[in-house]
Amino acid sequence: MGLSRRITLGLIQGRGFASSAESLAWHIDRIRAAASDGARVIVLQELFLTPYFCRSEDPRWFDAAEPVPGPTTEELGKLAGELGVVLVVSLFERRAAGLYHNTAAVIDADGRYLGKYRKMHIPEDPGFHEKFYFTPGDLPYRSWQTRYGRIGVLICWDQWYPEAARLTALTGADILIYPTAIGWLPSEKAALGTAQHHAWQTVQCGHAVANGCYVAAVNRVGIEGETEFWGQSFVADPYGQILAKAPVDTETNLLVECDLGQVEDFRRIWPFFRDRRIETYGPLTSRFLDLPEPS
Repeated sequence: MGLSRRITLGLIQGRGFASSAESLAWHIDRIRAAASDGARVIVLQELFLTPYFCRSEDPRWFDAAEPVPGPTTEELGKLAGELGVVLVVSLFERRAAGLYHNTAAVIDADGRYLGKYRKMHIPEDPGFHEKFYFTPGDLPYRSWQTRYGRIGVLICWDQWYPEAARLTALTGADILIYPTAIGWLPSEKAALGTAQHHAWQTVQCGHAVANGCYVAAVNRVGIEGETEFWGQSFVADPYGQILAKAPVDTETNLLVECDLGQVEDFRRIWPFFRDRRIETYGPLTSRFLDLPEPS
C-alpha cells in the first residue's frame, strides 16, 4: 500500500460582491477561517474578485483586469506565507492592451507565486459571453509541486473536456482543481436544471476515476441578473465518490480531508496510464473524423 499523505482541502464558496475591495476582504476572512480549521490547500471560485460580468458584453469590465502576477497575487502571497497554506486564485488577467485571459494563479505555502494557468476552453452561451472577454489560453496543461501535494488547475468550461483532465493528470497531478462559475437560467431550470447539474458533477467524477486522482470543483452562489449560480462545490476521490458537497444556495467553507496516498494505491490496481494505447490516439487532434462514404 502507498504511504498515507493526508491533507485538508478548503473550497470557499461565495457570492458576487459590488466591489473588488469588498470581495477581497471577505475572501481573506474566509481564507483565515479555513486555515484555522485545518485547510492546507485553499481554492477560490472563478473570477472571485468580481460579479460574473460575462452575462453581457460590456467593454467597461476590461478595466477590472490586472496583471498576473500582480497586486492581488502579491497580497494573497503574503497571506499564504503567513498562514502556511497553498492558494489557488482565479483572476481576470490583463496581458496587454486588448488581450485578456481568464487565469488561475497558484501560490505556495511559503508565499511564492508558482505560476498560472489560462483557461483553454472559452464558452459562448446565453448568459455566458466569455468569448467577448477572454483569449483562449496558450500555456501548457501542467501541475505544480506544492508543500502539500502536486496540484493541477483547470477552469470551469475546461471541466467538460476529458482531454484537458488527462493531459493535466499526465503531468503528475494528485488533485485536479476547477474554479467555477456555473448556474441555471430561469428559462431552463424547470426542465433541465436537475439534468444539467447531474451532467456537471458526473463528468468531473469521471475525470477522477479515469485519471486516478482527486477532483475539487468550487462554484459560486447567489443570483446575478437572471443567472442563479448553483453552488454545490464538491470533492471526489479517485473512485469518483463524492466525499463532501456544499449547499446549493449558501456561502460556506467546505473542508475535505484527502489522502493523497490513495492516488498511488488506485493507480496500482486500476493502471489506466499503463494500458493507454498512445499510438492509436493521433486522430484526437482532428476537429472531426469524416469517415469515407461506402463504395
